[in-house]
Amino acid sequence: MFASGAAQAQDSKPQDGLSALSVFLQSTRSGRADFTQVVTLPPRASDSGTRVARTRSSSGSFAFQRPGRFRFVYAAPLPQTIVADGKTLWLYDEDLNQVTVRAQAGALDDTPAALIAGAADLNTLQKSYELANDGAQDGLLWVRATPKARDGQTQQLRVGLRAVTPNQVELGAFEILDSFGQRSLLTFSRMQVNVSLSADTFRFTPPAGADVIRP
Repeated sequence: MFASGAAQAQDSKPQDGLSALSVFLQSTRSGRADFTQVVTLPPRASDSGTRVARTRSSSGSFAFQRPGRFRFVYAAPLPQTIVADGKTLWLYDEDLNQVTVRAQAGALDDTPAALIAGAADLNTLQKSYELANDGAQDGLLWVRATPKARDGQTQQLRVGLRAVTPNQVELGAFEILDSFGQRSLLTFSRMQVNVSLSADTFRFTPPAGADVIRP
């Protein structure tokens, strides 16, 4: 009887990506994690004539609070901070001492942020994306999300989710393919969900002396 009950508890976890994404959207209010990002650029010809893919890596920390707030801090190799406070999107390039400011509305529609911090449920997401289960890999349940609008920079998103319990799903990874053939894989670690985050987490004030650009 104990074994049967354990099996039923296991079976009650989300069994595919769309089910896991639905649980994530409905049950996750906030979260924070560390991340690594590997960007693979389109291959180009080497001196020997062979096609060689190029990669670059970065790492940092990430926090979000639904709806509409998140913070990415790239610590290495190029320090950069991206903050969405619900109304404004801030991008701070530390090396250039430059802040780019945009209205948040519409700027994130075809980005991972729309899946993490924006949409309330699958029905909302399906207004902007074609969603499909994309199998299981590396302990994650994957969803493929193709933007319905074809004029954006993002061609396709894949989100990998980890089903911890029937009512708790963690964000495990994102894979992004853009219109230039560039592929980015973000892998999250030490994920904490539904944590208390201070309001200052999602505030940004341009540093003194920084150039502020409003395209």
